[in-house]
Amino acid sequence: MKTYEQVLETVELALAKGEYLFCIEFLLPLIESFPLSSKQGVNLRTILITALCGINKKEEAKRFCKELLKSYDNKTRENAKYLMEVIDSPDIKKPENWNLQFESDPSLTKKSLNSLRKKREVLEKKKFINVTETPTGETKPFRRGFSLIIFLILLLLIPLLSGCVKVEDTLDLSELDSITNNLVIESKYINKFPWQLKFEKEMKDVFPDAVIEQGESTFSLKHKNLNLENTKQVLKITQNTAGELAGGLTNIEINAIQKNFIFFKKYFYRLDLDLNSIKGFDNLELIFKIINPNKASITDKNNTNIEVKKNLIIWNLNQGQTNSLEFSFWSFNKLLIGISIILLITVLAYLLRFYRFKLGTDLPQLPSK
Repeated sequence: MKTYEQVLETVELALAKGEYLFCIEFLLPLIESFPLSSKQGVNLRTILITALCGINKKEEAKRFCKELLKSYDNKTRENAKYLMEVIDSPDIKKPENWNLQFESDPSLTKKSLNSLRKKREVLEKKKFINVTETPTGETKPFRRGFSLIIFLILLLLIPLLSGCVKVEDTLDLSELDSITNNLVIESKYINKFPWQLKFEKEMKDVFPDAVIEQGESTFSLKHKNLNLENTKQVLKITQNTAGELAGGLTNIEINAIQKNFIFFKKYFYRLDLDLNSIKGFDNLELIFKIINPNKASITDKNNTNIEVKKNLIIWNLNQGQTNSLEFSFWSFNKLLIGISIILLITVLAYLLRFYRFKLGTDLPQLPSK
């Protein structure tokens, strides 16, 4: 009995040559020796179905497909379903006008025909690929996996074509007397754009004392220990510089109100960011983050561009419009609370000493004169 490798080599060679009839006659007596539950049996039956389709014996091919449909392997059943669809597909007749017919020219002499035959022999010798006139079977459509691969490639291209540059500014108000502003520009998928390099150079010239970090695809500009007025100035300069490079005018306004309640303070902030002249930058993502001392309360709770996580506000900015944010938070008056605690401790210590002295002690006293 021939081994599986010998059988497979023989039928694959016959199939490649288009000898479908030989492939069928060779496989039919041996096919039952390879059970359907084995991988070898599935492969040989698939080859047999292909050969049967090649000589247009579709009914016999369907019989073997139905055997494959009974397999316990999901992949085998899926392939069998696909083969059944191919077999059941209607035959497309070729129109007669697709065939080219040549009429012999009586003016051709025997000498010219011999010269044409010689040229043809020379051309055939120059071919590197063995081209035969034997048919290789029906043309098969693309498998389902091909469409899936194309879909995945297109899906992966979506993030590459949008959101390539991310601009994130974080304003830390945890210490109101020592504000920190950190600007980070990140190129997520490709190298830096020319406007990024120009912006970085101008920021270095304008803020030589700032903490600047540069990477292959990132740029960070950090200012520390700022008061509110200096913070406004830094944001305005940064905003105006970015707007000039983008080809438009931008503006940012920050208004702050403070209300005192003896031991507590409540702060009200309003930020207006004018981006009306910044339009059409599909590869630009703008995010403004604000860190507060305590949990912040947003006035416009229906704004979907604003997200609050405890004391962190994440504000996604929109191009071509004025972005507004209004929020408030509470803060302790640490100085007043500290002085009050010291006074309270002092008063308690004095009262304890006074009443302890007034009660006296149980020790015997010396007689008085």
